[in-house]
Amino acid sequence: MNREAHIVGFQVGRETYGVPIKTLHEIVRVPEITAVPDAPDYLEGVINLRGKIVSVVDLRKRFGQQSAGLDRRSRILVVEHGSRLVGMIVDSASEVLKIPESDIEAAPAMMEEGGLDCVTGLGKYQGRLIILLDIDKILAVRELRKDKEGTPGSPAEAASAKPGMKAGGKAESGTGKGIGTGIGIKTASAGK
Repeated sequence: MNREAHIVGFQVGRETYGVPIKTLHEIVRVPEITAVPDAPDYLEGVINLRGKIVSVVDLRKRFGQQSAGLDRRSRILVVEHGSRLVGMIVDSASEVLKIPESDIEAAPAMMEEGGLDCVTGLGKYQGRLIILLDIDKILAVRELRKDKEGTPGSPAEAASAKPGMKAGGKAESGTGKGIGTGIGIKTASAGK
């Protein structure tokens, strides 16, 4: 018997991506989003999802693409990240894809070396490739791409550290708690 991976497929730009169905909480239409001050540009804000506050990340921006604006096909994939719910804005969501494990290949080493360690593999489905993603790595604390000065301890890293945190993610002593986004993504405290 051939085992299958159950993947939720979605589009961001021209590409089709997928995440394991077990990470998905639900898919919702895009409601009104409340902006969060000093947040990274890919953090659109927060929504109230039946009484729960959910941070919302625009995956186009997170992947370094230009935002295309929302339309009637846009959706928010609400996923579990740690013990919290996080929303990811996608251009559209498709059905659950059942991909035989024999049709899933590991991500090429070149992707990982290029800083794309959020790609866990590539699934072959009906003549096309589905880019399989690791939700935890997409929503990780570090930046997906480093800027021109992006060496550890650089001014760019210091400017993007959380209040009360030194560059590199080490807590400063004697400071109060910073305002978090609820998903572990750094907020900029200077330069905006």
